Amino acid sequence: MKRKLISAVLTGLLSISLITPSMAAEKQSLQDEIIYDLLVDRYFNKVIQNDSKVNSVDSTAFNGGDFAGLSSEMQYLKDMGFTALSVGPIFSSATYDGKEVLDYEELEPSFGTEEEWQEVIAKAHELEMKIIVDIPTQRISNNHVWRASNPGWFTENEDGTVSLDTSIPAVQNKLIERFSSFVTEFEVDGIRLQTTDELDPSFIDRFSKSMKDIRSMYILSDGAMDSVSGLDAVVLPGIEEALRNSYKNFDPDSSVPSDYWAEAKGNLTQVDSLLSSRFTSDVIEERGFPPTRWNLLMFQLLTMPGTPVIQYGSEIAVNGAAAPDSHPILDMGVGEELIDHITNLTSLRNESEALRTGEMEILYDEEGWLVYKRSDEKDTWIIAINNSSSTKNFSLPADVIGTGKEMRGLFENDIIRENDEGKYQITLDREVGEAFTIIEQRGLNKAYMAALVVLYITFMVFLWFAWRKGKKRSMTEKKKL
Repeated sequence: MKRKLISAVLTGLLSISLITPSMAAEKQSLQDEIIYDLLVDRYFNKVIQNDSKVNSVDSTAFNGGDFAGLSSEMQYLKDMGFTALSVGPIFSSATYDGKEVLDYEELEPSFGTEEEWQEVIAKAHELEMKIIVDIPTQRISNNHVWRASNPGWFTENEDGTVSLDTSIPAVQNKLIERFSSFVTEFEVDGIRLQTTDELDPSFIDRFSKSMKDIRSMYILSDGAMDSVSGLDAVVLPGIEEALRNSYKNFDPDSSVPSDYWAEAKGNLTQVDSLLSSRFTSDVIEERGFPPTRWNLLMFQLLTMPGTPVIQYGSEIAVNGAAAPDSHPILDMGVGEELIDHITNLTSLRNESEALRTGEMEILYDEEGWLVYKRSDEKDTWIIAINNSSSTKNFSLPADVIGTGKEMRGLFENDIIRENDEGKYQITLDREVGEAFTIIEQRGLNKAYMAALVVLYITFMVFLWFAWRKGKKRSMTEKKKL
């Protein structure tokens, strides 16, 4: 119900030109994306014929998710408002997560065929979504097919895997050759280099230029690191820990440091990664209530600067301290309330350029009470998040909002007007977030009121005629008797 309410409000706002609805048609920038990060094996099992490796009761084994399942259930992600899918490694692998690659030339048979992978890409593009593919080169299988003929290309890791030495020109050439062929055959929209901080910077730069010579695409890092030439974005260093600490319980000891807000623009922001524990496990450790914690965290993640990356299962508060427990098969039949909340927030972000690329100003940030402004030349939003154990108030001066304005809340349906002191007072209950749009203060809508009067009179006339008709019928029946 609330999802429909927010959508209706957004539609109303669009009709009076408060928000520009052309984002989807004009989207070009990575900052416009909302990325959903998933593992093929843990998404949805559609085809049983490719389940030769599957053991659904063993969390360390392949569990059956496949390309056909991703295609068939992709509308689920579109409906939640995601614009891009970051798909875990899809190449022949010794492990369900695709990381221990055996052969870059072959797709993982348990995931499906090349034709089914093409269908994934086609379905995404039909839904106006992008496909980003992970490429691991470190911690890959010690049985990788290149190793027998080129042992000098590899270094051994303590966990029994091997890494390609990307500082070797021959290795760079081979990887560029292989993935140039891959992106020529499969029209993916981006590549995420895994364990990017261990790659040679010259390889990243060469690789990026080679891929982009074939087609415009995103080249991303999968982790936190300093940006290097060739990468369109990296995960903002420290953002995961800062967000977790801020929202794993109410009345936090710390909040996201102010310098992160400025640095987030142009970077990837996330609270989970598929390499770490889930945020839900932090909440449970603090004896918190995961749905409430996720609601508030998503409010900040989806209204702050940066490109949000949300890991699969976050919408149902998936738990797990480490893989494979943190990589369960996705259950799409639960968690509707959180899914609706995420959908409302992504709808807001997708429709408002100010929330994607606008300026950011912190207005208040103390004791779990956070108020900030996102704005551009078209819209202004005031985001208020009460991550505390008590009701909070904050007064905004007119020079922040303007005189003769209204602040309209989309989630709690508040309307705030300027008081006698020339201020706008926000009041939020504990553990609640709100997004306020600023519009010109409205008086009584005379046309609307007139329409209500006409409707009321018409209805009363209808009732009178119905009464008269009923009375005549009753008298006629009495005469017959």
